Amino acid sequence: MMNLPLLPTISTSFIVLSAILIAIGWVLIKQRKIEAHKKTMFAAAISALAFFIIYVSRTIFIGNTAFGGPEDIKIYYTIFLIFHITLATTGAVFGIVTIYLGLKNNIAKHRKIGPITSIIWFFVAITGVAVYLLLYVFYHGGDTTSVIKAIIGG
Repeated sequence: MMNLPLLPTISTSFIVLSAILIAIGWVLIKQRKIEAHKKTMFAAAISALAFFIIYVSRTIFIGNTAFGGPEDIKIYYTIFLIFHITLATTGAVFGIVTIYLGLKNNIAKHRKIGPITSIIWFFVAITGVAVYLLLYVFYHGGDTTSVIKAIIGG
């Protein structure tokens, strides 16, 4: 049986859960179930926030795990990781704006930005799972160290 690291497994599960809840929220709004949509999207946001809290806490107190796979694909992993981090940051900003617009009942702008935010977040979830698989499932993780060293090596 595979020995998966607890905190990365839990945090990745929260990102997957947030994407699933967003998909459900999308279906609910298409069905005009506005209250159910709001509750589901709020749960999605809480799930994403839980991921972020676990991730930041782990980064601060434990560090991040460097890529432990073959050296010849490390550059591709690093480029992919930078893409994922950029996408996640963009998705988080879009998410905050989208939630704000929904809570302020600015439905026209919320409807405009919501689908874009959802698509970004689906890609964040997919790339996040890919990073997890590359770090802990397909290859054994490298050293666990600060985020800077994990990204640039050393």
